[in-house]
Order: sequence, then structure tokens, then C-alpha cells
Amino acid sequence: MRLRTPFRHARTALLVAGLLVLAACGRDDVRPTPPVAVQPTPATPVAPRPQPVRIGLALGGGAAKGFAHIGVIKMLEANGIKADVVAGTSAGSVVGALYASGMDPFRMQERAVALDESSIRDVRLFSGGLVQGVALQNYVNQEVGNRTLDRMPIPFAAVATRLETGDRIVFVRGNTGQAVRASSSVPGVFEPVKIGDRHYVDGGVVSPVPVDAARQLGADLVIAVDISSRASGTMPGSMLGIVNQSIAIMGQNLGRQELARAEVVIRPQVNDIGPASFEQRNAAILQGERAALAAMPQIRAKIAELERARATARTPARPVEPEPVDIDCGDSWVRRLNPFAKERAC
Repeated sequence: MRLRTPFRHARTALLVAGLLVLAACGRDDVRPTPPVAVQPTPATPVAPRPQPVRIGLALGGGAAKGFAHIGVIKMLEANGIKADVVAGTSAGSVVGALYASGMDPFRMQERAVALDESSIRDVRLFSGGLVQGVALQNYVNQEVGNRTLDRMPIPFAAVATRLETGDRIVFVRGNTGQAVRASSSVPGVFEPVKIGDRHYVDGGVVSPVPVDAARQLGADLVIAVDISSRASGTMPGSMLGIVNQSIAIMGQNLGRQELARAEVVIRPQVNDIGPASFEQRNAAILQGERAALAAMPQIRAKIAELERARATARTPARPVEPEPVDIDCGDSWVRRLNPFAKERAC
């Protein structure tokens, strides 16, 4: 018994030693994977999202034909197109002010149908039977909630003509009703509007469809609505007819150059509606809807064209115009086209 014990311990010792050797060999054979330096992936530069196309609406003058503007706006909004800025001349300034104040086109149509023409016609006999225009001013201010021009939800400008010089004046601040009244004061029908020590008449004298004013408000794409009269093609049978046709010809030629600067021109078929034919307001609205619907493919194509140009950083340059200047005219503010003119606008 005593002789076996040392052998047993020796055998155990040899076994342990062998296991240690095997373990050591195993550690030499299985080598850890060396660390690999991972290069950080460079961040892909994210191109800034192009600014959305700012759409401007230029609403022209045309007295009772101006109801067609409501139909145009209805159809534009029905197709998802809402103006970012609005400029109006004469009847276009009336509709433009209501729209810029936040009134939706269906509400505008309701108000148009309910409008009593006599409520905005304040004739003064001692001034030769001319319309004073104060009733129109009060009507507009009531409809827009007495908002001033610079507090409209949609930036808005009303275009008028300064009678003393013939300058195009763009009202952008102050009394909205007064600016619209000045813009709508058709010579020979309305009394000139006195603001400060200057007088103003209908904007259609110098800008029948205010494309340039819409551009000055920041529009990238201008949709112009032309409701001006066209020469009838026949010889008028009265002196009044001759005067009306002469005015139509002058306005037609005057507005041609400015209309050429609009991306889209909509022309509702309202030539047969007289300037005082308020009873045809529904027909005018319908013609506006039809004309706008027909122009939708062109409008969408122009918007897509500008969006593509911006996405590739090749936005077409807009016509360069002088930076306008705001001038205080008492109750209203005007914006001069020429900032270097030394003479005050009012």
C-alpha cells in the first residue's frame, strides 16, 4: 500500500501537467482577431428643400365684369391653388380686398349675390352727378372687418393713378376701403379721391391688370385675370359708344405689355357684359369659373416648371424692378415705383 501511493500521486501530477500543456497549446493556436479600424461613412450632404413657388393673383378692372374674379378664385381653390399675394385694380381691388381679408370664394359669391348696387352708389348732384365713393369705401371696410392693408392675412395691394402726375401708385398700408375707393374711381363716374394733398383716380388708367404690383409683393408666378373690354369690331352708333370703344382700345393697348410679364393670363368671356350690368353677376361668375378651369393645365405646367428649375438651382430670373418705397399719405400709405423720385407721392 505504501508503494502505490507515490505512483498514484505521480500519475495525477503527470495528468495535470499534460492538461496544462494542452491548454497552453490551445491558447497559442487560437489567436484573437486583431481590431479593425472602421472608417466613418461621410455624411451625405442634404440639399436644402427649395422654397415653394409664391403665386400672385393680379385682378384687373372692368366694373360689373369684376364678378368674374370670384369665379376664377373659386375654381383655383377647388383645384388646390391658393394665392400667396393679391394685387387688384378697380373692380379687381374690391374682390382682391375681400379675398385677401380671408373671405372664402363661396362666401364672396354669397355677398356678391346679396349686394344692393344702390348701397355703394352715393351720387352727389352738385358735383355733376358723379359718385362720391364714400359708400364703397365703407362697404369694403365693413366686409374686411376694418383691417388695414398691412394687416391682411394675404399680402394685398390696390393700384391707383395719381391724377396730378399720372404716376402708378400701389397702396400697401393704411385704410383698405380708401385705397380700394381710389383704385376704383373711374374718371367721369367717380369723384377723384383726395388723400393728403393729392388726388387719385382709377388704377386702370395706368395698369389695367396689375401684374407688376403682384410681382412687387413677391410673387414668383403671376396669374393675371383680364376682364377689360375689347373693341367690338363694329362702328358704335352713339357718342357714348364711341367714347366707350375708345377707352377700351386705349386700355387694350396699355395693358398688353404688362400682361406679357405674367406667366398665365386668364380671360373670362365677359365682353358682352356691360360695365353697369350688375344683374348679370351670376353669368360673370360662371364665365370666370370656365376660364379658370380651361387654364388649369397651363397653371400646373408653369408651377411644375418653376419647381424643377428650383430643384436644379436654375431658377429663372424675375424681371428686375426698382425697390419700392413706402410713403405716408395720412390715412393710407403708398408705394412708389421709382425710389429715386424726389417728389413725394402725396
